[in-house]
Amino acid sequence: MNHDAEVRVESRAYEEFKEFNGRKYTGMKVGGSHKWYYDKGTWNEKKITPDKWELTYAANKKRAWDAPEGSGVPVGTEYHWYILAHQNVRKLDANNYATSMTGTKYKLAHKRAGKLNWNTNDNQQRKQLIQILEDLIVELKSEIIEDAK
Repeated sequence: MNHDAEVRVESRAYEEFKEFNGRKYTGMKVGGSHKWYYDKGTWNEKKITPDKWELTYAANKKRAWDAPEGSGVPVGTEYHWYILAHQNVRKLDANNYATSMTGTKYKLAHKRAGKLNWNTNDNQQRKQLIQILEDLIVELKSEIIEDAK
């Protein structure tokens, strides 16, 4: 198969229905991965309580390697993700910190290019997020190691 034919197959495959644990979906197959480089972004944070901060972060991101021509979603497609992450920070000097994040992101909604509306409304997204968080609580509780008595 030549490269152009491979790209057409990948592009078609992206929009084809797939199944995971009985749920149908489109997009990248489960197990696929991306690597991104973020431009110099802006992270703003405000302390709300002794242990709680609100944050905003904005940056452009670029693929580590070029996408195959014609693959993926059309330009203009938007996503709403909810991210749960550990941020580990080490102070290097008065003004610099080494920072890393590991976590999970969940797709709450998408808006196809050229469409005015998202695929779900705000209430549906809230209900989905509540379910995600409730499932996570159950998972975390199951991982608690009881102290030896």
